[in-house]
Amino acid sequence: MGAGRVHGKIAVVTGGARGIGAEIGRLLAEEGATVVVADLAPADTVTSGDGGRADYRQVDVTSEQSVRAAFDDIAAAYGRIDILVNNAGVAGPIKPAHEVEEKEFDLLFAVDVKGVWLCTKHAVRHMLESGGGSIVNLSSIYGLVGGARIPLYHAAKGAVRLMTKADAATYAKSGIRVNSVHPGSIETEMSKSLSADPSPEAAAYSQRMLDSTPMGHRGSPQDIAYGVLYLASDESRFVTGTELVVDGGYTAV
Repeated sequence: MGAGRVHGKIAVVTGGARGIGAEIGRLLAEEGATVVVADLAPADTVTSGDGGRADYRQVDVTSEQSVRAAFDDIAAAYGRIDILVNNAGVAGPIKPAHEVEEKEFDLLFAVDVKGVWLCTKHAVRHMLESGGGSIVNLSSIYGLVGGARIPLYHAAKGAVRLMTKADAATYAKSGIRVNSVHPGSIETEMSKSLSADPSPEAAAYSQRMLDSTPMGHRGSPQDIAYGVLYLASDESRFVTGTELVVDGGYTAV
């Protein structure tokens, strides 16, 4: 077998216990990275591949104390952090802005925005010491376009998109690349539960997403994982501050 596209690299995947994050972790491990899943929940099994290994740290991305301790521990255990995938996130309330409660707003932004900032902050400290790295932030097509159902999620993912660009400009000369991935409708437990929801509103929303996707079907977590793999690897060494949209053409029309 070959060396693997991220052979020998140390990768941290937040929210990597299940879903898209778990698939990202599996693929990075299969391609030779040592993957540390950082999540509040226990991790699913992360398969190791061509020289890759898997590890786990319990992390609350909304707590600086938790993030700092975990990232310092990872860097001490493995010598450095080469890759950070900021995948942890929540969808938030499905309601118009005037109906959202302050506690719902605070939770969404604590996880989806503050969490990305905190993990970036404490990964960058170690990347500066080791001479570089790659950060991949999971945003969304909803960070690119507006919509009527989940305004706070749009706002949070838009913040991740512009935080990515600002950090890319800030750290480029230090050898740290920062890019964002923008998934469209993906087959996850969340989308499956929405499809199974018997309410007319949920059915209409699910059908509308499919009708608006030129390829006519949802993507898979693996589709997102391959995009992350490219941005995490040295294949994208001249790519920073960019948006990789993986949406079956949703934002093209």
